[in-house]
Amino acid sequence: MSIKTRFAPSPTGYLHVGGARTALFSWLYARKHGGKFILRIEDTDLERSTQESVDAILEGMAWLGLEYDEGPFYQTHHFDRYKQVIQQLLDQGDAYYCCCSKEELEQLRSEQMANKEKPRYNGKCRDSTESKSDRVAVIRFRSPVDGVVTIPDLIKGDIVVANKELDDLIIARGDGTPTYNLTVVVDDMDMQVTHVIRGDDHINNTPRQMNILNALGAKLPQYAHLPMILGSDGARLSKRHGAVSVMQFRDDGYLPDALLNYLVRLGWSHGDQEVFTLDEMIEHFSLENVNVSASTFNNEKLLWLNHQYIMNGDPAHVARHLSWHMGELGIDPSEGPSLVDMVKAQRERCKTLVEMAAASVYFYKEFESYDEKAAKKNFTVGSDKVLERLHDEFIEITDWNGEVLHQIVLNLAEAMELGLGKVAQPLRVAVCGSAVSPAIDITLSLLGKEKTLARILRAIKYINLN
Repeated sequence: MSIKTRFAPSPTGYLHVGGARTALFSWLYARKHGGKFILRIEDTDLERSTQESVDAILEGMAWLGLEYDEGPFYQTHHFDRYKQVIQQLLDQGDAYYCCCSKEELEQLRSEQMANKEKPRYNGKCRDSTESKSDRVAVIRFRSPVDGVVTIPDLIKGDIVVANKELDDLIIARGDGTPTYNLTVVVDDMDMQVTHVIRGDDHINNTPRQMNILNALGAKLPQYAHLPMILGSDGARLSKRHGAVSVMQFRDDGYLPDALLNYLVRLGWSHGDQEVFTLDEMIEHFSLENVNVSASTFNNEKLLWLNHQYIMNGDPAHVARHLSWHMGELGIDPSEGPSLVDMVKAQRERCKTLVEMAAASVYFYKEFESYDEKAAKKNFTVGSDKVLERLHDEFIEITDWNGEVLHQIVLNLAEAMELGLGKVAQPLRVAVCGSAVSPAIDITLSLLGKEKTLARILRAIKYINLN
């Protein structure tokens, strides 16, 4: 059997964390088994669906690197097919017109709730002989009333639902547009989806969809319902918990690799391993090892993972993502040291790419002022003489490299009978504007001779004026 999975978001907002994890698990399952992964945009909610949301979903998938083999498919392009299937169900007697008014249904719901009954359609029009009333009619699926639906869930085990608990759901609205439970069934059937991996908030939909598939004589896919993701307060993850949009994580300086690694561990495990390459995820992934219980989103753990990827990842890969953040700061990274070298210099101390970009600005453009605290501490009496001596030494260098520069700093500290900090720190503040930078030899090497000399002269002038 050829495996086919799908990710089917609704374009009514951004790609959120829960959706991204669903997409990842579906993608991993397809890749693990040599199958295909489909992207389907479920945009039949015409009032809420927007092109902006579609673009956000596509952007999120691209940033995460979850490439799809088929799609994106749009449900609004398949309305003729849905109408055909609805008519088939009507002709078979598996669907019927319902002419109950909104007021009637609201009254029914109120009465049921007052009687502490489960709100549900009472089947008033189920056995009506009318084919269609003059009143605006919806079309309902004629759900079986006897027996049970057993969902052989690949994560949760068998889930048994009595058919008597399922009312006759609407499959076409009064304006003729199909509803979610109809469109998803038709698409899964037509696209030959073999495995439906989605959040467990869909468990209530699954038995209804299975009944429709049975009525159409279609082969049932296998279902796997992922447990929900919770915030730190134990409530379902939502906007109030912070960054739940995938692209917000990019904006906050996370690598897509780190987010994918975090999401795969958010409900799945392989022994005690915490850090996975994408290839390792594919190799080890299985639905059997997905947790049944909900997972809690931990921002500190994600930040730790991100730092691991920054420190240990391919510097060229990290640099490619850093470039976007440099651009956000108005910096052209081609007008300065190599970003690959920048990553190597900064990765030990920077946990996010936002931090790294901010800490690298002075390599690419002049800083406006010195850090007040750093200047007060390091630009003291005699520091101008130290900088003058360094300037005279540096100007003579023809081979500008870290080893040579480091030796000059050491020799000068010894010659002037000063501690290394009394030489290196004024120099650091002079060229960086603050007391924090990579090792001074690396800093000077990346900065280059011309900028180093100009900034030393600037610092000498500042000291003499203050």
